[in-house]
Amino acid sequence: MKSYRNLYPWLCSYENLELAFKRARVRKTLKPYVIEFESELKQNLKQLNHELENFTYTPSPLTTFIVYDPKTRKISASHFRDRVVHHALCNIIAPIFEKDFIFDSFANRKGKGTHPAIKRFEQFLSQTTIDHKQTIERERERESTHQLCTEG
Repeated sequence: MKSYRNLYPWLCSYENLELAFKRARVRKTLKPYVIEFESELKQNLKQLNHELENFTYTPSPLTTFIVYDPKTRKISASHFRDRVVHHALCNIIAPIFEKDFIFDSFANRKGKGTHPAIKRFEQFLSQTTIDHKQTIERERERESTHQLCTEG
């Protein structure tokens, strides 16, 4: 596998953090925590940049809550500024690892996700159903042929 060097400066760069912010805010633009972070965007990104460059960044404790719909689940969510850092990291490492992922890996990949995963599952299910029906038909043919041979 090819080795990559000097990625950390790219991770810490203001431009990468700005892109990470844009990706982290997708479908969350009206959330209060996003509005608050964005109200002082340059200052917040410069602060993250400074902390990352000086190795003083530490993630905040996760916020944990229970969701009851459709089933009870315990959710642990990162604070928004930590999600910006997550996206900054993914901006750097995703292109490196993407080519090594198997086709049917759908989590956290561009152009993949829940809906494509379900569609792919349905393709497998359909093929399995067809294969199963063909197997049953072959078994029935064998049984009827065996009965004819033993009766005659």
